[in-house]
Amino acid sequence: MHKLLRSFVVAIGLGVVALAALAAELPFNQAKFDAALAKGQPVIVDFSASWCPTCKQQKPIVAALLKEKKLQPVTLFVADFDREEALKKQLGVTMQSTFVVFKGGKEVARSTGQTQKQALAELFEKSL
Repeated sequence: MHKLLRSFVVAIGLGVVALAALAAELPFNQAKFDAALAKGQPVIVDFSASWCPTCKQQKPIVAALLKEKKLQPVTLFVADFDREEALKKQLGVTMQSTFVVFKGGKEVARSTGQTQKQALAELFEKSL
């Protein structure tokens, strides 16, 4: 019985860890984005397109960075470059593969086309 209970607790724990890792990356939602900025949370918006080779290169790098403990407070919103016209206008984004970084509710940095892990890590850390 204890073995079964322990297995259940481990399974629940792994599920929570998986959810925590996934919680850092969300599809763009204007209300959630506005709320996160209003609270002064560290936020990054990733303007990505399914057809973009640079975006495809960035994806595994971003996933690895978001697993790092120091970046756990960061919320990364993935905005579809082809659909989020109002957001592109609001933030002045003209190209896919662009990251816009916010700290304390204000934009502090941005990058377009970057695929070097160290450079992206430094960019993302500016949100903290």
